[in-house]
Amino acid sequence: MGTDSSVVQAARVSYGAGTKKTQEDRGLIRYLMRHEHTTPFEMCEVKFHIRLPIFVMRQLIRHRTAQVNEYSGRYSIMTDEFYIPEKFEKQSTTNMQGRDDSLDEIHGKLSWMMEDVHNNAYGMYKELLEVDVARETARAVLPVSNYTEAYWKCNIKNFLHMAWLRMDSHAQWEIQEFARAMYGLVKPLYPVICEAFEDYKQQGVRLSRMEAGLAKAMFGDWMDEWDEYVTDWFGQDDASPESIKEAEKLLCIKFG
Repeated sequence: MGTDSSVVQAARVSYGAGTKKTQEDRGLIRYLMRHEHTTPFEMCEVKFHIRLPIFVMRQLIRHRTAQVNEYSGRYSIMTDEFYIPEKFEKQSTTNMQGRDDSLDEIHGKLSWMMEDVHNNAYGMYKELLEVDVARETARAVLPVSNYTEAYWKCNIKNFLHMAWLRMDSHAQWEIQEFARAMYGLVKPLYPVICEAFEDYKQQGVRLSRMEAGLAKAMFGDWMDEWDEYVTDWFGQDDASPESIKEAEKLLCIKFG
């Protein structure tokens, strides 16, 4: 809901004539993203109908700015579909939330164990329903690998924040896959916004005060001059991807 132009339109209401250097739509969007003027990005929304394991949904629900309407196990019968990983890995010894070496040698056994748990749990769930146990109580025997579905809606600013966190290599693999799939659907709808997000947020680097001080000590006034060059090139109304690549080459030659 909305386009790249929706962000530009919203921004110009507040910036008005003060954006002469970034009047071209792409330049303005990049300026807003780079300098974290995020309110205009809240004017666009994305909405998904998603189907995923409950434990993955619980990670997505952590992004509390989204509006969510999820399948209810109180009103409806839960599905008999469950998630079994394509690959099993050991618990990481250095990261309490991560995985480590592969367990391919016992993959078949582990898959069978999980499937057996799923079958037993769903069998018990059906038995509870057959003796008229309330659906909201009977569902308690089902594991979080059970599939759920939901409508999930979010403005583009907060969607990109979710994507930044959940596409990161430190996130759980399953939520990475869903986040990448969602981002892949959004990118064609908001190509300029996503380009700026990738350049300034996802693949950009922010320095701490100490790191910035070290860089300043190493490069001195070159840092300010570099920033002026980047602003001039990337803020031009007619800055095309080709001209930006050429500018980057020139900057590297000048600054080494």
